[in-house]
Amino acid sequence: MPAANIFVVGLDEPNREVMRSMPNADRYRLHQLLSIEELQHGTIPIVELIAEAEQRLTAFDGPIDGIVGFWDFPVSTMVPILCSRFGTRGADLTSVLKCEHKYWSRLEQQKVIDEHPRFGLVEPGDQRPPADLRYPLWLKPVKSFSSDLAFKVDDDTEFRQAVERIVEGIGRIGEPFDHILGHVRLPPEIETAGGQAILAEEALSGVQVAVEGYALAGQVEIYGTLDSVDYPDSPCFLRHQYPSLLPSAVRDRLVDISTRVIAHIGLTNATFSIEYFYDPETDDIGLLEINTRHSQSHAALFQQVDGFPNHHCMLALATGEDPTLPRGGGEHGIAARCYHRRFSDGVLRRGPTQAELDRIHQQLPGVRVYPVAKEGERLSSLEAQDSYSFTLAEIAVGAEDEADLIDKYERCVAALTYEFVDEEG
Repeated sequence: MPAANIFVVGLDEPNREVMRSMPNADRYRLHQLLSIEELQHGTIPIVELIAEAEQRLTAFDGPIDGIVGFWDFPVSTMVPILCSRFGTRGADLTSVLKCEHKYWSRLEQQKVIDEHPRFGLVEPGDQRPPADLRYPLWLKPVKSFSSDLAFKVDDDTEFRQAVERIVEGIGRIGEPFDHILGHVRLPPEIETAGGQAILAEEALSGVQVAVEGYALAGQVEIYGTLDSVDYPDSPCFLRHQYPSLLPSAVRDRLVDISTRVIAHIGLTNATFSIEYFYDPETDDIGLLEINTRHSQSHAALFQQVDGFPNHHCMLALATGEDPTLPRGGGEHGIAARCYHRRFSDGVLRRGPTQAELDRIHQQLPGVRVYPVAKEGERLSSLEAQDSYSFTLAEIAVGAEDEADLIDKYERCVAALTYEFVDEEG
């Protein structure tokens, strides 16, 4: 049987490497459809990107067996458009947008669950939040990624400052998102809000956890639950680790909530990832965000623990194969994606050399470093950073248990050499 031609929107080398290492990799022939630099760096010319993708697909001399993607906007919304136009398996665009538009998503969630924060829209000139919301709040565009333009505020002064900053930058993603919204029939409240609205939500508390799964033919399956660990006294992620160490009763509740929400929204033929907060003191769960894709940054975690990356589910759904993720076939008992960050700006004068990285990989089995910041680059100019820190490198760690994982990460960071010039740009 010939290998299936799979076009991956935004395919990069680290993910190509992961998918090539899958035990069943010979079933797929992977083709890059636009680079991640074309898709997410700088302005997002959505009309031109879709047209270019269509042109490349049309010019392909062979069968197109699947079109997939595992990045946030615009990839998450381009994939269903392209699947529809080229007749491949994929999610319906309306169901994707019900998840991707943060306000629309909240309106849908509240129809079937209570585990979400109170929320409301904010106008650009508002001096304070909606009357029924209480500080602390998060303000964010109804569409963003990597926590870009998301601000936690504790009073009216911080509220006004955050609104001003969001208004200044919301168009970069909001304008192309408006174009995508124009592809579907919107309910009146979403048509009025549009893609450049600001959402206010009461802050959730506790530990963060993510649930990954897929929906096929109306059935929702959960294949993994992951813990998210923050830096001390910071909302920034230190690591995502799999499998979750939360009690089984909590994980069962997360599965139930996720299943009900995805089934209600009608997302199918797609992978997804849902982020939550769980408060151990109150036993409360709060749904933070629904992503209509699995997380590519978690791929190595599943591979290290289960022997298959979560990309397996995405590829199998695209080709009509069994998307069930095998269990427990990996080399490690636990794995994590860690984020080595700097909490102040500066120009990176020197980063770790390839020889230094190779030495770390050799000395720490199960560890692999993926540099993000490049020498000569000002950290504040990096794309897709959150509002509070700058990622220097992402570090994948496979370990025996959590204590071994933390030890490997700390030894890795201690071996990484970074030098900065801190003068203002």
